[in-house]
Amino acid sequence: MRSERIRLFLTLPHACGYYADRAAQNLVLDPAAPNLDRLYPGALAQGFRRAGGHLYRPRCARCQACIPCRVPVEHFRPDRSQRRCLKRNADLTLHEAEPTYTEERFALYTKYLRSRHPGGGMDEAEPDDFRHFLSAPWSPTLFLEMRKNGHLLGVAVTDVCVSGLSAVYTFFDPDASARSLGTFGILSQLELARRRGLEYLYLGYWIEGHPKMDYKRRFRPLEVLREERWTPLRDDTDAAKPSGA
Repeated sequence: MRSERIRLFLTLPHACGYYADRAAQNLVLDPAAPNLDRLYPGALAQGFRRAGGHLYRPRCARCQACIPCRVPVEHFRPDRSQRRCLKRNADLTLHEAEPTYTEERFALYTKYLRSRHPGGGMDEAEPDDFRHFLSAPWSPTLFLEMRKNGHLLGVAVTDVCVSGLSAVYTFFDPDASARSLGTFGILSQLELARRRGLEYLYLGYWIEGHPKMDYKRRFRPLEVLREERWTPLRDDTDAAKPSGA
């Protein structure tokens, strides 16, 4: 990434998606750049993440709660709870598929959003929202489908880069919540990365203590990026505490 010339943009302050009383800003690589596919692996290693056709990294004026994190695939070992999750879902088949729109996938996607994000606008997704959010023309995206007797129960959306896999988004049937398909999706991506000989699974941003983001600490060893250096997250948690806005 350092050898390529690329413009960077700082977004205007907007409502934070994690803390209602905070404002957020993102540093975004030029979405019109013709070389985003080449920049992507290096951008991941520098803490960026993909959403739709944008590569971004939080750059908030008075908050550093979002910490990039990744799992070194070779050293990962599932804990007891994760082993139970694998056993619970041993009856599922996994299928690697192209990131295309289908009515079956879109129906599952909208069902998931209506259950997880009611009344927030995301629950009114259109087919174009599905296409533009989960993939981009330049992104090396794969849909990892989870099926039970042919019935689609979940999809883990992952990007396949030379630097590793990047877990973009997972959606699943809320009626199958007892299966812990979100956890199963991450475990499946770790196994996919291992089979492909990839070094890391990038999990986006970890927020200590946040009810929707702190789960990432369970995938050990977990590395976090602080002061432009990747370091292991210790059991006693040496990450910076979220600062107020």
